[in-house]
Amino acid sequence: MWKDYSEGFIKRNRAFGISIFAAAFISALFLSLLCSLFYNLWRYETEAVILEEGGWQARITGIFEKGILSDIENFANVKTAEVNERLSEGRELVIDICFQDMRTIYRDMPLLADLLGIPGSAVSYHERLLSRYLIHDPQDPAPPLLLVFYLTVLLIVSVSLVLIIHNSFAVSMNARVRQFGIFSSIGATPAQIRSCLLQEAAALCTFPILLGSFIGIAITFGTIQIVNILAENIAGRHKAVFTYHPLVFAVTLIAAFLTVLISAWMPAFRLSRSTPLEAIKNTGELRLKRRKNSPILALLFGIEGELAGNALKAQRKALRTSTLSLTLSFLGFTLMLCFFTLSGISTEHTYFERYQDAWDIMVTVKDTNMENFPLKDEILALNGIDSVIYQKAEASCSVPKADISKEIKKLGGLEAVAGGSVSASDGSYSVRAPIVIMDDDSFEKYYRQAGVGPEEAGRDISGESGPGSIVLNRIWDSVDSNFRYKEYVPFLSEKPETVVLQNADQTADAVEIPVLACTQEPPVLREEYENYALVQFISLSTWKQIEDVIGNAGPDTYIRVLSESGRTLSELNTIETELSGIMGHGFSYETENRIQEKMDNDAMLNGYKLMIGALCALLAFIGIANVFSNTLGFVQQRKREFARYMSIGMTPGGMRKMFCIEALVIAGRPLLVTLPLTGAAVGFMITASDLDAEEFLAAAPVVPVTIFISAIFGFVALAYYLGGRKMLKCSLAEALRGLI
Repeated sequence: MWKDYSEGFIKRNRAFGISIFAAAFISALFLSLLCSLFYNLWRYETEAVILEEGGWQARITGIFEKGILSDIENFANVKTAEVNERLSEGRELVIDICFQDMRTIYRDMPLLADLLGIPGSAVSYHERLLSRYLIHDPQDPAPPLLLVFYLTVLLIVSVSLVLIIHNSFAVSMNARVRQFGIFSSIGATPAQIRSCLLQEAAALCTFPILLGSFIGIAITFGTIQIVNILAENIAGRHKAVFTYHPLVFAVTLIAAFLTVLISAWMPAFRLSRSTPLEAIKNTGELRLKRRKNSPILALLFGIEGELAGNALKAQRKALRTSTLSLTLSFLGFTLMLCFFTLSGISTEHTYFERYQDAWDIMVTVKDTNMENFPLKDEILALNGIDSVIYQKAEASCSVPKADISKEIKKLGGLEAVAGGSVSASDGSYSVRAPIVIMDDDSFEKYYRQAGVGPEEAGRDISGESGPGSIVLNRIWDSVDSNFRYKEYVPFLSEKPETVVLQNADQTADAVEIPVLACTQEPPVLREEYENYALVQFISLSTWKQIEDVIGNAGPDTYIRVLSESGRTLSELNTIETELSGIMGHGFSYETENRIQEKMDNDAMLNGYKLMIGALCALLAFIGIANVFSNTLGFVQQRKREFARYMSIGMTPGGMRKMFCIEALVIAGRPLLVTLPLTGAAVGFMITASDLDAEEFLAAAPVVPVTIFISAIFGFVALAYYLGGRKMLKCSLAEALRGLI
């Protein structure tokens, strides 16, 4: 019987079936699309990290015995342990470790270090890779939250999608409470009614949910192919490969089917708590148990505002899911736009604008010491370009407390400025002293720019010709400036005669070299120097004399090229080709082109904007679908209400005014709720990134947000217009029939 009834009801009420079918299909489609896109984006970012930095999770460095690998692999939870041949030098080994359960890595690695008898400083973690799995150092006061942000937005959007199905059922099922009350009065049990509703839900939703899920997967595959085509010319980007996990499919289906189950179950649950007589008396009309005043609406719009306020309060429960969906959609939309706007400002400010005059072409020669690089003279002799060949090394030095500048003392001392980056003992500070080793010609140009006279150029540690060290005499004023807009103060009060450089690992190994100059202007290189260190610039000739003591040279050699004439893409491409011809096939190297990098970055941003635009359209569609599924249904349920208003003299113009007021409130309420939340979130992001609010306001996504708001107001108004037009065509006698 119930099967026949359900089939008959669906056939007789095609509009009901179509609305449920469409809601289930759309929700499953976009839910599948979002989940699969997010999964593929996560996989792509994880693969990029592994390709760029390796798949190790933790790393230890030191001098070990031969059986160290077996000892590590015998440790509980360790999956693999391998020697990194590229980074290991001599007896000092670098061992990459992977865990079976990486979530315990920050607990297990200190235990492993204690077992091996190595200090904590010898342990390092692949934080960038671990953060992709939401694994963060519990001691880190500011862990990266980018993936958490994405997950939050995904959850907000998913909830909005699920509400589409729920809202469609709520509108249709609430209208049938009286019908099922009649069935209950003639002997139908709540179990039979639930069975009927679940049969209808299964018949209407199974196929569209499966169809929408598969189409969402197909659209994801197509989207990835389009992204690969658009980004095929971006240098250094690996090709995205479509992947799909059964758990993603399971989550999509379970979320959709649970929503259908709960939405179909709720009317039967309400029926089980009411008597058949109460259900039969239900006319589907929404009423207030007690009239409440709406002073703001009454003040602004008069009696129509008062009536609209009461009508909205009567519909409060029915419109709750619609309001929540619109609020979540608008919140996710604005947060996503604001986040990428801030990210773009940060990238432009800290990279392209900062270094646009510092380099045109960068060549990184892999695993090659500068002194063993035979092409220095040939590259430096190229016409029309300014080239610097350099390498980096690690060292430390001691600075007497008496030599600290008065500017630092005014800020509260070196400890107040640098914190734990420096340590004090025996009247001096131990600070890092990174070394930049420049080719002799480039160093000569730099120290002449720094004000070193020819008579000083001949001093060095051996008395032979050749310069000493130029000290970058500055430290970041972290007290009065932030990392985004750094201000520097002098580190040393005056130029010392010499500086004692120490081996970064063995501080007992040290060498004293002359200080030729102290300057606050570094050479024109694309380098970010440490905030609380005394950076040393020395020539290759000087480095050859101290390298046996200092050691710790970086594995790569860098070539910075700056064009001396025009900087067009074609010219830089010519220079890049010429450099590649000189390098030949004898070295492993990478080249970077500043203009091409900017174009690639813009292309990636445009790709992100394309994806964001599609997501924004999806969010807008979610909110609009909820508005239509609710508003049209509730307007039709209120025929009797408006019939009473017409019977006491309300004109069609007054009814239209009521509709306009209600549409304004329904569309405006999510806006009033979301804007303060968005403002607070954006304020937090601006504060966390230390950007000036004026920079964000100048680039704020005002236009897309305005379009989104206008779309919400426009479609809510359209929904009320369509429902109101049908209502105004209804005769008064027909609407009042059965009212008494």
